Amino acid sequence: MKNQIHTVLGASGASGRAVIKELQTKNYTIRAVERNSKTKDVAGVAADLLKADDAINAIKGSAYVYLCVGLPYQAKIWQRDWPLLIQNVIKACEQTNAVLIFLDNVYMYERPLAVPFSENQPQNPTTIKGKARKQTADLLLNAIANKKIQGVIGRSADFYGEYTTNSMFYASFLENLLKGKSGQYLSKNNVLHTYAYVGDNAKALVALATDPTTYGQVWHLPVGKPISPNEINRLMNASLGVNYELKFVPTLMRKLLGLFIKPIAEVEEMLYQFETDYIMDCQKFMTHFPNFELTPYEVGISKMIQSFQNEK
Repeated sequence: MKNQIHTVLGASGASGRAVIKELQTKNYTIRAVERNSKTKDVAGVAADLLKADDAINAIKGSAYVYLCVGLPYQAKIWQRDWPLLIQNVIKACEQTNAVLIFLDNVYMYERPLAVPFSENQPQNPTTIKGKARKQTADLLLNAIANKKIQGVIGRSADFYGEYTTNSMFYASFLENLLKGKSGQYLSKNNVLHTYAYVGDNAKALVALATDPTTYGQVWHLPVGKPISPNEINRLMNASLGVNYELKFVPTLMRKLLGLFIKPIAEVEEMLYQFETDYIMDCQKFMTHFPNFELTPYEVGISKMIQSFQNEK
C-alpha cells in the first residue's frame, strides 16, 4: 500500500491539507491536485476538475482518490458545478480503477432533523445547496451500486481547525478576535451544535479508504460533544488570553445585511442548522473504529489559532 498513490483533490484547502498531513504520518505515496500546483514537499499536479481530461490526467495511476474540493459558497455555483465535477472524477476513477473517498456534508437531510440524526435521516432537502449535494452524492452512490467504481462517502458536520477560513469557528469568532474585536454570531445563543475537527476528519477518511469493508456506504465522520456558541467563545478567549463578549446579530439586522453582503445572503438558507439543537450521530463510525480518538475542542481550537497566527 505504501507504494500505491493516494491522490488528494483540493489539496490546498483546509481539508486537503489535513488529509495530506495524515497520509504523510503513514509514509504513503501522495499526489496533490489543485488548480495551481503549489503544495510543498508533495508531488503536485495542476488541474481543473470541471474539465474531464484534466480529471483523468490528475487521477491516472492512483489507487485512492480523496475528493476534498471546496467550491465557492454560492448556491448557483454548487448547482452548476458539483454534478459535473463528481461525474468527471467518477469517470477518471473508473478508468484507473481507483477507490474514491468523498468528503461530503450533511446539507441533504430533511427537516426537522432527529436529535441526534444518523445516516438514516430521510433526505428531502428544501435548500438549493442541499439539493445540489444530494444530487452529487446520489451520482456517486449510483456509480458504486452499478459497479463502475469502488467508493465510500464520509459525511462531515461543520468543521473547524487549521486554515478553515470558511468555518463558523473562524467567520463568527476567530477572525474578529484576532483583530481585537468581539465575535459576531448570526443565530441564537443557546443552541447546541456538533462540530468536526478537520484533523479528525482526515484520519477518519484515511481509515475508511484503507478498510474495504467500509466501501459502498455512507459514514458520519466523528464529531465532538454538542457545544453552544457561548462555550466556543469562552474556549477561543481562553486560548488567546483575552476576554471578549460574543455579540449576537438580531434576525432583522441579519436579513438586512444579507441584501448588501453576499456571503451573509448565501448563509441564510442554511441557518436552520443553528436555530435548533443540531446534533449529528457518529456511532456507526465509532463502533466500527472503536479505538478512534477524538480531538478535544480545547486542543483543536488551539491548533486552529496557531495556524492563523503563523500565517501572519
